[in-house]
Amino acid sequence: MLSLNELWFVLVAVLFTGFFFLEGFDFGVGMSTGILAKTDGERRLLINSIGPFWDGNEVWLLTAGGAMFAAFPNWYATLFSGFYTPLVLLLLALIGRGVAFEYRGKVEKQSWKKTWDVIIFTGSLLPPLLLGVVFTDLIQGLPIDQAMEMRASFFGDIVNVYSVVGGLTMVLLCLVHGLLFATLRVNGELQDRARKMARNLMVPLAVMVVAFLTLTYFNTGIFEVRGGILMAVIAVIIIAFALAALFSGKKKDGWAFGMTGAVIALTIAFFFIGLFPNVMVSSIDAAFNLTLTNAASGHYSLKVMTIVALSLLPFVLGYQIWSYFVFHKRVHEKHLEY
Repeated sequence: MLSLNELWFVLVAVLFTGFFFLEGFDFGVGMSTGILAKTDGERRLLINSIGPFWDGNEVWLLTAGGAMFAAFPNWYATLFSGFYTPLVLLLLALIGRGVAFEYRGKVEKQSWKKTWDVIIFTGSLLPPLLLGVVFTDLIQGLPIDQAMEMRASFFGDIVNVYSVVGGLTMVLLCLVHGLLFATLRVNGELQDRARKMARNLMVPLAVMVVAFLTLTYFNTGIFEVRGGILMAVIAVIIIAFALAALFSGKKKDGWAFGMTGAVIALTIAFFFIGLFPNVMVSSIDAAFNLTLTNAASGHYSLKVMTIVALSLLPFVLGYQIWSYFVFHKRVHEKHLEY
C-alpha cells in the first residue's frame, strides 16, 4: 500500500502527464501555425482547433506546481529557485502565447498579425523545450548542497548537450502530437499536409529518442537502480511509436494520435520512475538528494490534502471531459469569426 508521500509523488506525476498529453498537442498546433499553415485562413483554422481547450489544459501545469508546493515544499523551493531563469522564460512564453491568441484578430493589419504569429510560434516552442531541459536535468543530477540549495550555472549545469537533446526531443514529440491532433480537427488539404508532415517527422523524432536514451544511459545512474522496469517502459514506448507511424500511414488519425499520446505519457512516467524515491538528485553527494521523505510536508497536511483532492478531482475531470465532448467537431472556414 502506498504511503501518503508516495501517493502524492504519483499524483504529481499524473498531473504532469496530463499536462504534457493535453497541452502537448496545443504546443504542437501552435508550432504548426508557423511551419504548416500557408495562408492566414489556415492559421486561423489551426488556432480555432485548440481554441476551446488550450487555457483549460494549462490548468494541469498550475495544479502540478500547486501540488508540489503543498506536498513537497522543499522540492518546490529548490526547483523553482534553482531553475529561476528557465521558469521565468517559460512563464513569459505562456503569457505571450495566451495574449497572442486573444489579440491576433483584433486589428486587420498583416504586420499586426505576423507579430502575434511569431509570438504564438515562439510561445508554443519554448515551453516543451524548457520543460524538457528541466526534466532531463532532474534525472541527470544538479549541484544541490546539504541545505537543499541548488547552485547551478546556466550553461553547464542547466543547459548542456544532454539536457538540450532532452528538450529538443520533447519539442519534436509535441509537434508530431499536435499535427496528428490537427488531422482530427480540420479537413481537406490542410488535414492531408498535417498528416504528411507528422509522418515525415517520425524518423527525426525516432533519432532524437534514441539519442536521448543513449545519453541517459551514460549520463545518469537510473538504469543501475531500476533498469528492468525502465527497459520495459522503453519497449512499450517503441511499440506505441511504431503503431503511431503505422496508423498515420493508414490514415487512422485517432489511433495515431492516441499512440503519440501514449508515448508522451510513458516518457513522463520514465522520468518519474527514474527519479523515485528521489525528487531531485544531487551531483555533489547522494546524501544531499531530495527524497520523498525529506522534501515532503507533514503527515497531517498530506492527509488533509488527500481528502480535498479526492473530493474535487472528479468535478475537474468531469468538466474537462464535457468540454471536449461539446467541442469535438471539426472546424471549418465557416466557423472563422475574425
